[in-house]
Amino acid sequence: MRILLVYPIFPKTFWSYEKILELVDRKVLLPPLGLVTVAAILPQEWEFKLVDRNIRPATEAEWAWADVVILSAMIVQKQDLLDQIQEAKQRGKLVAVGGPYPTSVPHEVENVGADFLILDEGEITLPMFIKAIQRGETSGTFRATEKPDVTSTPIPRFDLLELDAYDMMSVQFSRGCPFQCEFCDIIVLYGRKPRTKAPAQLLAELDYLYELGWRRGVFMVDDNFIGNKRNVKLLLKELKVWMAEHKYPFRFDTEASIDLAEDSEMLELMVECGFSAVFLGIETPDEDSLQMTKKFQNTRNSLTEAVETITKAGLRPMAGFIIGFDGEKAGAGDRIVRFAEAAAIPSTTFAMLQALPNTALWHRLKKEGRLRENQDGNINQTTLMNFLPTRPLEELAREYIEAFCTLYDPVQYLDRTYRCFLMMGLPSWKAPAKMPEWIVIRALLTVIWRQGIKRETRWKFWHHLFSILKLNPGVIEHYLAACAHNEHFLEYRQIVRDQIESQLAEYLAQGAEKPYVLVKEKVEEKAFV
Repeated sequence: MRILLVYPIFPKTFWSYEKILELVDRKVLLPPLGLVTVAAILPQEWEFKLVDRNIRPATEAEWAWADVVILSAMIVQKQDLLDQIQEAKQRGKLVAVGGPYPTSVPHEVENVGADFLILDEGEITLPMFIKAIQRGETSGTFRATEKPDVTSTPIPRFDLLELDAYDMMSVQFSRGCPFQCEFCDIIVLYGRKPRTKAPAQLLAELDYLYELGWRRGVFMVDDNFIGNKRNVKLLLKELKVWMAEHKYPFRFDTEASIDLAEDSEMLELMVECGFSAVFLGIETPDEDSLQMTKKFQNTRNSLTEAVETITKAGLRPMAGFIIGFDGEKAGAGDRIVRFAEAAAIPSTTFAMLQALPNTALWHRLKKEGRLRENQDGNINQTTLMNFLPTRPLEELAREYIEAFCTLYDPVQYLDRTYRCFLMMGLPSWKAPAKMPEWIVIRALLTVIWRQGIKRETRWKFWHHLFSILKLNPGVIEHYLAACAHNEHFLEYRQIVRDQIESQLAEYLAQGAEKPYVLVKEKVEEKAFV
């Protein structure tokens, strides 16, 4: 069998980083880890080609070569996924589709002609697909009733990737999260019992990347890296040795819950293994909203102190914030901005709350008749809420726009980044010195020209740079990389403003609905639960 793996286009999002990637001549931040894992699970005597449409489109020769086209997508890639299914069908190809979005909303891909729906987790459903193909079947839906043991997952086929096009590689150690946040679809897709690979398994994946010549960043894409703390510590103890033996060829980023701050051993191990940044799901500083959405893990201790602890340990904090929770009081956007400033968090993914398919939030809002028609809630920062909130949607949207633009005011961003790196800790190890690549030098000169000479940021830029060099020189390379992110946000905040205002105008033209009223008994019941 000849298998063409196609990864759909991401629209411009917080994570697309086009302006930063241009500086270092990369096309995309991260590769399609799901598709290269699928290629590893399928029979290795089959032939494979992979096209990441965020790099380039498939050629006619590649379409003609394929016996079967396999696509995978997240909800934000929905439109291009549906378009590519139709492209493949127009060429008479068998089409198989899987991944988070088709698993959540299978009828949408079926309606545009997908032949095979390989849903849930591939370790279980891909073997069903293989048997169907070998029997000569031309359609089918394959679902799993249980979660697979990921210790059986093979090493992804990283060799199929156009490696030079990516800024970072992706690996995964665990799936699932132990918490119960109402709005989150991770626990729906992967369950609340975190399942991990064996340490040797993950190290074998790093060995393969190393053999392929990879020497840049690696994103540990676990939705909560510390969900199974015991197993993660076992991995980190072995990874620490591996990194030292290989002279620290990678730096790692990941995602974790805020209770990371309570585990000093975990923090120390992560920093000693080469972790440099962690994404934290903070969501909101409003404790009532955290209780309402069942994010109880964020209410145990001071969130500001937790972020400070993580930063001082040596990890740059990134944070996710959300506006639009039920019962939220006016001014939530401003409170998020003040929190990010107080905690000195440089980068924040800030979005309006969306009800994702099949989450507890989605089921509750559907029962209450609050879901807006033909709105799928694609979790992009440029998307208006897909349900009727408890305060006027216009008020929420305008508050969100102003808060987002304030967070990414170029001067305020530099100030937060400076305060973050002033207190950032350092690992005990030091990677061997090496000559920087010309492309990195060119990117640095571009950032210095734009932020240190051309723009209003010039005085702040030089003051902060010299202060970091004097007071915490060990973080300077990481600091300058964070400063470069300003290039992306400067443009992206205007994209957010334009698109949200456009959707809001359309919403108001249709006749704005009244906000949903939470009765006192419901609020008390939810707080109790």
